[in-house]
Amino acid sequence: MIQKISTANELLAAINDQSAKVLEIQTSLLLPYSVTLPPGMTLRGMDPQKCVLSFNNGDGIGLTADNEVSNLTILAGHSHRAIFALSDRPDLGTMKLKNLTVTGQIQFLTRIGTKRAKLLVDQVDVVACDARKYSEQPQKYGVNVYQGAFTVYNFNGDSESLIEATLTNISIGRKGGPVFGSGLYVSGFGDAGGKVEVDQLTTGEIHSTGMIPYGTADMITGGVFVVFGAHVKKAVHHGTIVTYGVNDMVLDAWGKVDSWIAEKPLVSYGPSGIGFVNFGVVDDFEAQDKIETFGLGARGFNQYDGTIGKAKFSSITTYGDGSIGMQVSKPVGSIEVTGSVKTHGSVGATLVKGVIMNLPANAISVKPGGEIQQLTVHGDIHSLGKDVTSLEVEGKILSLNVENEILADNGTAIHVAKGCEIPNPERLKARGAKGDVVRD
Repeated sequence: MIQKISTANELLAAINDQSAKVLEIQTSLLLPYSVTLPPGMTLRGMDPQKCVLSFNNGDGIGLTADNEVSNLTILAGHSHRAIFALSDRPDLGTMKLKNLTVTGQIQFLTRIGTKRAKLLVDQVDVVACDARKYSEQPQKYGVNVYQGAFTVYNFNGDSESLIEATLTNISIGRKGGPVFGSGLYVSGFGDAGGKVEVDQLTTGEIHSTGMIPYGTADMITGGVFVVFGAHVKKAVHHGTIVTYGVNDMVLDAWGKVDSWIAEKPLVSYGPSGIGFVNFGVVDDFEAQDKIETFGLGARGFNQYDGTIGKAKFSSITTYGDGSIGMQVSKPVGSIEVTGSVKTHGSVGATLVKGVIMNLPANAISVKPGGEIQQLTVHGDIHSLGKDVTSLEVEGKILSLNVENEILADNGTAIHVAKGCEIPNPERLKARGAKGDVVRD
């Protein structure tokens, strides 16, 4: 049964009555407080442009089980939830969110007692949001993570609890108008707790910032953050992803991603932002367009923990002091750069695992414990800053091919630490102002 809704009173009465399974909004409505959809109810708009559902005091629409919200513009306060899940039963069934334009957070968070939930999302645009106030935050590596404008979070530590999700065509924020907190955020309870399984994740543009004060070492955000306990089978970003502030990662993984493709640029403007940082397990990553960072200590690519099987980059360019182009601290498979890795900065402060330290803006750095099975750079490895090394090897590179040059305008081209080697050094074209190849 479909019931057409033209007034706020009609909507409240229909929700309380529960006789109609589909409520179709015909016009714009302002509601004084949050509403909760009973199990099995659908709330949709006749026309998403004409049908605006506004909430001027607190949160918006609560979901219980097997609900659908579609074809609407939903307006809540930036620091409130426009759509949220009520985790009050063992199985939430299948929730559907389709063709929505939203102000405020979309938060699908399940708690103790909820074992199963399925979420299907398509064509959702979060225009504005401030997600920083929520205390449920994952913590690891010395930092906490702010929730996102679009959040899927299994906050149930039971190892049998599971959220299954398909998240397609999600856009967040605007150019020059980022959401506050993370952008798109998917998290389980922990490495061994409740899980989230995402079979498909696709996005348009995402713009976010945590508004974190400079010098803060224990708080971060991500434009797209796949946190621990989350497994994404395939992620594709069709739009540019940009972060604007301190400790704002562009792409960050603590969980598992099988295939990850960024078709457009990945850009960070703030200090200690990173284009792509991996603490988890990523099988196959490809950045088909440039990675650029502009802030102090803002690196291009970091492999801190976990591993990556295969990574392909178009180009990596950093502009700030302390902004390393590529840093590897754990064993990885193959890394290919079709263009160049280039840094412009010198020595500067940057956030490393919850600690701020000074680092030189080396172009490529393989740290102790780091190992690259195969590294191929079709362009240059180039550093322009003072006292910077273009290729620093303190770990292992098993196979190395640089088709153009390794250049250091004001530093050392190649530095190989004691006990370390690089394959076929005679084939490399290296030029450094303070040395071409320096060995300890």
